Amino acid sequence: MTTVPQDIRKTFHQELDEVHQEIVRFAAMVTEVIPRGTDALLANDLEEAQRIVDGDDAFDALSLEVEERCYQLLALQQPMAGDLRSIVTALRMIGEIERSGDLVVNIAKGARRIFGTELPARLRGLIGQMGEEATRLFRLSLDAYIDEDAGVAAALDDLDDRLDSIHREFIQEIFLVHTAGDLGIQPAVQLALVGRYYERIGDHAVNIGERVRYMVT
Repeated sequence: MTTVPQDIRKTFHQELDEVHQEIVRFAAMVTEVIPRGTDALLANDLEEAQRIVDGDDAFDALSLEVEERCYQLLALQQPMAGDLRSIVTALRMIGEIERSGDLVVNIAKGARRIFGTELPARLRGLIGQMGEEATRLFRLSLDAYIDEDAGVAAALDDLDDRLDSIHREFIQEIFLVHTAGDLGIQPAVQLALVGRYYERIGDHAVNIGERVRYMVT
């Protein structure tokens, strides 16, 4: 059996720690941009929406960079069982985080498409609630990863039920407002898509929790 020299193993763990830190930074960036997307939507803020769209390139670049580092660790080192789980978890999390960032970009694009539309108070309130829940879920998934907390990771699935419930209520309200003639078909469609984006962010947070549980247990 080949023995890995101690200095190489030390370097490996340093690189693995750096990958861990980069994933935390990446997830924190997405966590911070979710409420920005909500604010841009509710405030009819085209400039902020455009900044979020433009920032997608930075998300993509960081995603590719961290993914490449993970593949290098797999190819050039000999990770043991626990380290291998950490790398596999990192690779899977990168995709979940990157897709969540894309969803916030889609929310910002939705804000541009409905620019100038006066949203009823009830719809505005539900959008705000979805944004808060999506942010909370994503932050908790990040905390679970940082702390390697399988308990918090496992709880995410149940916590996501609230976001799912708000999303259903939001879709029903869109239908009612549109039927009453207070919302055109195009804004109604865009808002329905926005609701789906928030709901999918919650799903990705749950998926991250599952990755954390795999890594820890």
